[in-house]
Amino acid sequence: MQYDYTELDKAIEEYGSNEGNLITVMQKAQDIYGFLPREVIEHIGCAMKLKCSKIYGIATFYTQFRLEPIGKYLIMLCMGTACHVNGAKNIEEAIVDELGIVNGETTQDGLFTLNNVACIGCCSLSPVMMINGETYGLLTDEKVKSVLGELRERAKGQEAVQ
Repeated sequence: MQYDYTELDKAIEEYGSNEGNLITVMQKAQDIYGFLPREVIEHIGCAMKLKCSKIYGIATFYTQFRLEPIGKYLIMLCMGTACHVNGAKNIEEAIVDELGIVNGETTQDGLFTLNNVACIGCCSLSPVMMINGETYGLLTDEKVKSVLGELRERAKGQEAVQ
């Protein structure tokens, strides 16, 4: 696939080719493309005069980076201690039942990606999930299915408008 590097090149120019700025450049690239495709990693490597293996090493070490595209709605399900104790496993099962995907997968229609995370930092709302930056707490199986259904309907409505 051919990518437009105009915006990425501006970010590289802004932060310079200093290796200490690599993570920031990678974050900008992921913001631009939604993930870090191989071609983008190679472009960063050439522009910053760094080996691609170093960039891949960072991309695979930090969970914030994605090497595959994600769905329109990124579900981050907290599996921290408070959420675990308060039923996060049941919430995960409800998501799996509703969407037919497991941790790290994206639905075939490209709408949802499920990522289990260590902690969201909303322990008083446990069990909790975050979808595209919006927090949903005190979850039950029914609440999860309702939220996912609403998002699915919202996506259908947006498709109809386009």
